[in-house]
Amino acid sequence: MRKQRIAASEDTGVDLTPMLDVVFIMLIFFIVTTSFVKESGIHVKRPSAASAEKKERASILIAVNQAGDVWIDKRKIDIRSVRANVERLHAESPEGAVVIQADKGSETGVVVQVMDQVRLAGVLDVSLAATAKQ
Repeated sequence: MRKQRIAASEDTGVDLTPMLDVVFIMLIFFIVTTSFVKESGIHVKRPSAASAEKKERASILIAVNQAGDVWIDKRKIDIRSVRANVERLHAESPEGAVVIQADKGSETGVVVQVMDQVRLAGVLDVSLAATAKQ
């Protein structure tokens, strides 16, 4: 009798291994399905446009400020290195597009040079960011 009581009391613990497996699988699922917000690195005053649309698949953001400085991934870069940076970022996510956030006071020549470097990098889906008119 006594041996049966001891054996019964030893098996009363709850096994947490299946619950930990489920939590781990859910964590992996949320990490894989999360989309991360990318920023160009600076805030620019975008021009407004009546035909502005929201771009869903913009994976590469390039900012051009009023002084003509080019920013990618929160880093100020030279205009000659735009092509190499876009090639590297496009290789990481080939389905994405490039959005150029040009300040409304920036020079058109700099924006055209950036667009040219992006296209030379092999990305043909290039857009200019604008705010929607209300």
